[in-house]
Amino acid sequence: MTDHHPPSVPGRLHRSVVMVGMMGSGKTAVGRALAQRLGVPFVDSDAEIELAAQATIAEIFARDGEAFFRDREAEVIARLLAGPAGILSTGGGAWLAERNRVAVGRLGVSVWLDAPLALLWDRVRHKDTRPLLRTADPRGTLASLHAARVPFYRLADLRIDVKPDNSIDQTTAQVIAALATRPDILELA
Repeated sequence: MTDHHPPSVPGRLHRSVVMVGMMGSGKTAVGRALAQRLGVPFVDSDAEIELAAQATIAEIFARDGEAFFRDREAEVIARLLAGPAGILSTGGGAWLAERNRVAVGRLGVSVWLDAPLALLWDRVRHKDTRPLLRTADPRGTLASLHAARVPFYRLADLRIDVKPDNSIDQTTAQVIAALATRPDILELA
């Protein structure tokens, strides 16, 4: 059995694509696939923060608090947006900060991966790497976060409907199709 890799997309990415959405929506997986298809760099803001801090996101939250983390997150996002055009996956709460939305609006384009709550829960319920879900009722916490964050995610430039039975490649193809409607972002050859 051979691996099937979708063909790369000929064209030029003019501005960075910033993946936003809830934890478990597929920002990192789809972001990596998108970067591969477009032949551009992929960066995960959470991974960059962990690298700089030499600590996990959960450790940073526990040691320094969420406000400290959000400040570092904004610094990293601004730095990454100032670099070459690529794909940037952000943490679920990054898009809530106006400073991040302004930076993305100025230097990139935001893509909201809109996944239904049941799918999000299915994807995150067995992971202990989500500090915001370390509560007595993690599913209830996820539902509350989702309800509070959706109005912010709706401010994204583009929205992709994440379906439970779609593969990463199918969702990536949806993102490419949406980006192709914006020649100021993705110019296809």
